Amino acid sequence: MTRWVSLLPAEGAEAYPSAVAVPGVSASSAAPDLPGSFGGAGGTWDLTADQPPARVAAALSLPEPLETVALAPVRARTIPLPPGPRVKRTLLLAVRPTAPENLVAHLERDLLAMPEHISTIRSWALSRVDQALTPSRWTHVWEQEYVDVEGLTGEYLGHSYHWTCVDRWFDGEVPGAGIVEPRLAHVFRWADAPMLPDG
Repeated sequence: MTRWVSLLPAEGAEAYPSAVAVPGVSASSAAPDLPGSFGGAGGTWDLTADQPPARVAAALSLPEPLETVALAPVRARTIPLPPGPRVKRTLLLAVRPTAPENLVAHLERDLLAMPEHISTIRSWALSRVDQALTPSRWTHVWEQEYVDVEGLTGEYLGHSYHWTCVDRWFDGEVPGAGIVEPRLAHVFRWADAPMLPDG
């Protein structure tokens, strides 16, 4: 099974969770992105399946996603939330092709340390994009779940660890750090159930 993230138009995104009825699909969740999202297409589809999202969508006569990445897990952790809706945030980013591997590994370590400092992050997963399955301009996907929107837009985005240890990787003017391309997809939405793996 592969985990996939697809960008969709907001209109009609609610139809894609029905993909759980397709053979070979173990999880499917989609919804329009919430205000404050940027760089996406209006909706996000999270799919765990043994076939690409385009093929799953075709089986349901749904439009093909506008953009899809297959996830190659780096690390993840699941922390249970109370039953019911939660906020799922997805950040798609691209490391510059010229970035040394040791700096890429340092960026990944700083992202993975965020949950130790930011209490509102619940479940989380860091993945590299599987370029063999989905050649993409994106290189990494950083996902989290929150109890509510304020956990993301408040403590996460405003935390000192975010600004002092992580934001430098996204600033091209910081010597020896700014290795992330300026174009990002920061999208978040409501989800009815947990979607992130553990391990």
